Amino acid sequence: MTAKRQAILATALCIGLTPALAVASTMYRYTDENGKTVISNTVPSNASERGYDILNSQGRVIERVEPAPTEEEIEARKARQERKAQQEAQRKQDAELLRTYSHPDDAVRALRRKLEERRSLVQLKRGNISVVRSQLAEQEQRAADMERAGQTVSEAVTERIDRLQSRIKEIRSEIEEQQAETRVIREEYEEKIRRLETITGKERTLSIELPDADGPT
Repeated sequence: MTAKRQAILATALCIGLTPALAVASTMYRYTDENGKTVISNTVPSNASERGYDILNSQGRVIERVEPAPTEEEIEARKARQERKAQQEAQRKQDAELLRTYSHPDDAVRALRRKLEERRSLVQLKRGNISVVRSQLAEQEQRAADMERAGQTVSEAVTERIDRLQSRIKEIRSEIEEQQAETRVIREEYEEKIRRLETITGKERTLSIELPDADGPT
């Protein structure tokens, strides 16, 4: 074998061994379950949970693998993320609120308009109840007249009375539903008004209440 061929083979062997040497030269430093520092070419799974250092052939740290987070750390991170998400959601809500209202009184006016609209609807329904009551009184009078005359109250009159009584109950139920929705709207706007007072630093000067509030149904 010529000297040139020997040199080529030697170079090839060195190149082939280089990756293996590089792998073998990587070491790990970790703390075992007894608190002792261990340097090895492998890391046990229970030690990796505590974190470890990757060392080069000179024993210098080239990378630090952090310990796995504890349950407390995971919960704390989750809480931070939730707070951040809530703060971002609040920021967007505030921006939208300020695009709609520049002063708390603007929101008060909007609320009063909605309350007035819904009060008008309730008053209309109460007027409907008065009309139906008049019709009911008429049918009940007719039934009473028949009974006084010794006649059997006709099925048609009885059905009309039942129908009118049911209609009054329906309208009352509609009024109660309207009033429940009005309470929700009031609460939503009161929250908006309070928030506007906070972010604008201005207090409302208008009353939320309407004059001549609704009486009992």
